[in-house]
Amino acid sequence: MKPISADSHVVEGRDVFAGLADRFGDEAPRVMNVGQQVDAIVVPANGMRGVSVAQMGMAATRLARNKPLGRKKGRKPDVANMQDPELVELFSKGYSGMRAGLVDGARRHEDQDIDGIAGELLYPGYFAMFGMKNLELQVALQKNYNDWLHDYTTASNGRLFGLAAIPIQDAEAGVAELERAITLGFKGGMIPCTSPVDHPYYDEVYEPIWSLAEEAQFPLSMHVGCSSYIPREHRRRPIRRDGIAGYAAAQSAVQPTIVEFMCRGVCERHPNLKIVVAEFNAGWIAHWLDRVDQGLQREYRNTAESFSGPSPHEVWKRQFYATIEDDRPALATREFIGVENLMWGSDYPHTDSTWPHSLDVLDEVFEGIPAEDRAKITRENAKRLYGI
Repeated sequence: MKPISADSHVVEGRDVFAGLADRFGDEAPRVMNVGQQVDAIVVPANGMRGVSVAQMGMAATRLARNKPLGRKKGRKPDVANMQDPELVELFSKGYSGMRAGLVDGARRHEDQDIDGIAGELLYPGYFAMFGMKNLELQVALQKNYNDWLHDYTTASNGRLFGLAAIPIQDAEAGVAELERAITLGFKGGMIPCTSPVDHPYYDEVYEPIWSLAEEAQFPLSMHVGCSSYIPREHRRRPIRRDGIAGYAAAQSAVQPTIVEFMCRGVCERHPNLKIVVAEFNAGWIAHWLDRVDQGLQREYRNTAESFSGPSPHEVWKRQFYATIEDDRPALATREFIGVENLMWGSDYPHTDSTWPHSLDVLDEVFEGIPAEDRAKITRENAKRLYGI
């Protein structure tokens, strides 16, 4: 039984940004050549340097290069050197240098077949669409994206399943787009992994969104890097920046958000709402849930009554899912997290992807683990959650 990737990505096509510059001027992202960058997503108001679409599809360059891939046992391929002349040459071609499946959903199966997988749940490549200051622009961009994503996945003959972007910062627009996404046949949606600073997710303004998603059995995902806009006055300035520490602590962004759902009433009011924590991996979750449980007890220590609701572990197993890649610690603690609450993802075509060696990586990380557990984590859990 071929695995299903519960966390893969698209590279947004030009149509995602169509018409936005006419409406919003230099605040609007658009695809253009700037300096040495070809086909970059640029927001002129932020400076004339953008996000290369070719770099967003970096993993897909692996088979086009002469240099052999390095990979440790049980791990994804090694990170490529961005200054490698072969890579620089591929990046200089923009869309035209990418694998056909990243441009045309009807050919994405070619990339899947190389990797030995049956299908993919798709997240954006342009994470910035979730953190825009101009909410009207954000709503328009996400509607464009959902229209484009629908066309891209429909062309795949049932092997691609898109997760619609929900502009939740504008709650009324969020409800409207959620309704539209459900009507279009999307299997799930995405919200920012951090709530807006002025309206945490337990705010009553979001109740119509949680109710609709729960009723429609429409899972909502929070993906690494897809954060709400943070006004400058609320941004914390670290004493010193360290790229290694920041990457290693990526889960710290979503942990407070999970608490907003788990401990501040949202999950209590909506016990059938399903929430996916995507690409934060999961080896940290078992211990972290213990800390949340202890923190919950400490919060009640100066009150007349002790906490009597379900434990964070129970709420997690009832309502939360996490995606993993080559995360052996998550598998080692799967009984605490829940075997039914883990889903594997290849992260294709991003640089952290296991492509094109996903089956080899899975064989190695699942060594000694029952086949039944592997089937659930790499296929059955995603099928059940998304109704595939």
